[in-house]
Amino acid sequence: MYCTNCGWQNDDQARFCQRCGAALQATSQEPGLPQSVAPAAGVQYAGFWRRFGAALIDGIIISIISIALYYICVLIGLSVAEDDDWGWTVGFRAWWVLSLLSSWIYYAAMESSSKQATPGKMSLGIVVTDLEGRRISFGTATRRYLSKIASAIILYIGFILIGFTEKKQGLHDMIAQCLVVVKR
Repeated sequence: MYCTNCGWQNDDQARFCQRCGAALQATSQEPGLPQSVAPAAGVQYAGFWRRFGAALIDGIIISIISIALYYICVLIGLSVAEDDDWGWTVGFRAWWVLSLLSSWIYYAAMESSSKQATPGKMSLGIVVTDLEGRRISFGTATRRYLSKIASAIILYIGFILIGFTEKKQGLHDMIAQCLVVVKR
């Protein structure tokens, strides 16, 4: 049963919402009919501009991490190699791999954590859930992260879809079967 106040999914036998404490009531008025509340009851989907703002904040954080990794990798590469060109090349390649890995870990670990959000999303009050409003797994968060490549490759149309779909889903959200909702 879903709470009509906050949208949280509770046990069918629960009398009060486990998240907000509101009294749970059957939505059907006739006896003998099953209790049902639409899964989207009380859920506010995060729109394009809110998600864009969160992406900007996360982009700044990832850039700072990437710049720090760049200097560390290049300095180590230059100090280890006898030839400066070879040291720079090794450092650059190590930086490239570490930047990709750190970006993936940043998004997948944060979105699958108990916070369900990256710092950018947290600052704007949005979280990533599955289609039922539950926390996503690390594997689902990884699929969502990798699907963003498809959203970007097709001229960012996958991201633009957020502004035009009913549940404010981008292509990467649809592929990973996720929602981005306003936290209550």
